[in-house]
Amino acid sequence: MSDSPASTAVISAPAKINLYFNVIGKRPDGYHLIDSLIGFTALGDVLTIRGDAPLDIDCDGPFAGGMPPADQNLVYRAAQRLADAAGVPARGHISITKNLPVAAGIGGGSSDAAAALKALSALWGIPDGAVNLSEIGLTLGADLPACLRARTTYAGGIGELLEDAPELPPAGILLVNPGIGIAPPSVFAARKGGFSTPNRLQRPPADIGDLAAMLDERGNDLTDAAIRLCPVIRTVLTALEETPGCLLARMSGSGGTCFALYQDVAAAQRAADTIDQDGWWIAPSELAGTA
Repeated sequence: MSDSPASTAVISAPAKINLYFNVIGKRPDGYHLIDSLIGFTALGDVLTIRGDAPLDIDCDGPFAGGMPPADQNLVYRAAQRLADAAGVPARGHISITKNLPVAAGIGGGSSDAAAALKALSALWGIPDGAVNLSEIGLTLGADLPACLRARTTYAGGIGELLEDAPELPPAGILLVNPGIGIAPPSVFAARKGGFSTPNRLQRPPADIGDLAAMLDERGNDLTDAAIRLCPVIRTVLTALEETPGCLLARMSGSGGTCFALYQDVAAAQRAADTIDQDGWWIAPSELAGTA
């Protein structure tokens, strides 16, 4: 079958940022309960899907080398589960341009899989509501339901309880990863102390300075555990805090990517230019503000 515009899709898979991250409890099955404000950036991976080809995956981009074999890729598994749920053949040649580091706390794999679920649903002609994409996503990872929304969201439960969050103001954001990948279960296991309480924003932020002040009253309950496992994360946070114009510096998710907020993208770029560390991934971008 020849290619046609109707059988091909190009979709972005933006980086997910935990602007704050509270661990508020633990279920009997070992999964932790969370309260988090999730935002997304303009930066992300890009998927090109040809829907009329046999199911296969290839990767390019700066972080393609860290990807698992095709049949172990989260995108491949998402495609198979979608096909099973919809009762259709699993088809699609999926090319992933991997711009985000792997196992970095910014939902790269989950965002890729979420993008694939949405695009394949359209390419395969699955009617709206015929399958529950969030249920499929949750079987693959706790970040996937939020990544399916790809907009500012409060996440509760183990990540599956989602509510709209206030619109975020325009802002620059700088992402930095010191070249490490951390398995989330190891960070949760290393966490010490009691549990936090939910602490959602009481009102929409007026501007980025207001948002930074609100977030400064909240934190990331996994930071200390991640630093014990990977002390370089503290070095990254210090480097971000010392950049000109930094309004807030924090680790995202279970690490090891950290981020800082700035007035605008230009300020984030100027800050990036001041960090000189071989082997670090340093990426200025824009915080997506749409609720």
